[in-house]
Amino acid sequence: MIPFLSEPPVVALTGVIEQPYNLAVATARTCYSSKGIVSLDDVTKDEKAIILRDKIARSTLQAGHLTTRQHATFVFALDKISRQFIWSFLHSHPYYNSEQVSQRYVKVARGHYTIPELPQKQADRYVATVDTLIEQYNRMIEILLPEIRKRFYKIFPQREKVSERYETALKKRGYEVARYLLPVAIHAYMYHSVSALTLMRYWRICQLFDTPVEQRYVVERMVAAVKAVDPEFEKELKDPLSLEETPEYIAYQQFHGGEKKGLAAEFVKEFDAGLENHVSRLVDYKNGAEETLAQSVREVLGLPKNRFSDDDAIALVLDPAKNSYFGDTLNLTTLSKLSRTMVHPHYTFQKKISHTADSQDQRHRMAPASRPILSGHYSGQPDYILPLLVREYEPARELFLETMETLFGEINNLLDDGVSPEKALYLLPNAFPIRFTESGDLLNLHHKWRTRACYDSQEEIFFATIDEIQQVKKIHPRIAKHILAPCYLRKQAGETPYCPEGDRYCGIPVWKQTIEQYDRTL
Repeated sequence: MIPFLSEPPVVALTGVIEQPYNLAVATARTCYSSKGIVSLDDVTKDEKAIILRDKIARSTLQAGHLTTRQHATFVFALDKISRQFIWSFLHSHPYYNSEQVSQRYVKVARGHYTIPELPQKQADRYVATVDTLIEQYNRMIEILLPEIRKRFYKIFPQREKVSERYETALKKRGYEVARYLLPVAIHAYMYHSVSALTLMRYWRICQLFDTPVEQRYVVERMVAAVKAVDPEFEKELKDPLSLEETPEYIAYQQFHGGEKKGLAAEFVKEFDAGLENHVSRLVDYKNGAEETLAQSVREVLGLPKNRFSDDDAIALVLDPAKNSYFGDTLNLTTLSKLSRTMVHPHYTFQKKISHTADSQDQRHRMAPASRPILSGHYSGQPDYILPLLVREYEPARELFLETMETLFGEINNLLDDGVSPEKALYLLPNAFPIRFTESGDLLNLHHKWRTRACYDSQEEIFFATIDEIQQVKKIHPRIAKHILAPCYLRKQAGETPYCPEGDRYCGIPVWKQTIEQYDRTL
């Protein structure tokens, strides 16, 4: 039975390393082989080899020796999956790669959204609500375009003479802002690559919050596609945990189950007050980060402290004029002996950004976060992030606020009618705030910060990045001194052009600015 009223998700296996089961055993046997590499043929060459194969597979799985399952990789083409499912499940961990359609650059059309299984009355209300949101999205684009043109041509006055060249790009600016009105039920399509081990984990925990029905449906088809290529893969799978067995469900029911209400509103109030007017507030860090960083640089080079000062050591690794890896778009710092000293400083932030912004922020997989069960944050009151243009442009703000007031009323009506939070919260807007804690080491935060300090990056992540860098600068000025936009790093590293974005150049020579001067109107 298909648990959707809309067209169900589509799963196709488009790329595969074949024989994942045999490969896992061949790699395991190679670890203890005195005769060189153990081949795939070796593990199935006769009945004795097959018996040994199955014994090794069982024992390594039972013992948790799982790296052998990371060699096989599967590439899936996924279609008609919700943004909520992607955010909550597919992109909630580090071990994947995805390329998905962007709502920043591709206009959303009617009819492409998840409709969970609902009684007719509630289904009609649900569909009407989504269709209204898409209508308001299209209205918002039209309302915003005159203001977008005005701001764009103020930055690039010469381009107004050939305005037809830029109209498509300006409309995309409209899509980017108007998408805040869209529900997280909107469909996406994507390529998604995972190892055999990640797929095994997907199957085991596929009924976790927030979208267990959609997760089970999609992962079941991913597993079936792999088993069609290699039936032996079945032996690697543990039965899925039910939602009710998960620690998240047990704790959630204890505090939010039944008629219990009010905790979400209390939490939201407490969290927002704790931000102290920051988008992203620094809440924890290593006090001796600068000294530890400097000492680790000396260790890499084999230098005593009296021959290389802390200031010089920190500059060597963080000043792009000295560390030219920062000018290379391949992000070589994760392999560089010198740059890997940056793994020692560590920072933790509490932050609040929209669902749509966090869907991009979470792609920085090496700056991991603990993200919420969304129903535990839903208070029933309108709760949303206003994008910059909407805040500053009255016609857009009026439409946005009116739409949000109506939308949250419709979600509450569905909940009052007995619709489960799992289904009703597919209607949450992209603007709904995600409140969470995020941590990272300097190496990976530096990569995130230098890319997201660009004026072309998603605006909320841009402002959160500036907020974070400025707070780090107050406690660790030598570390933060050279953490600026990519154009600054490229200039200091001797790379041209300074801006790597080509036609997407923001129009502002940001490489001349300090972090305190960073601001944007578009």
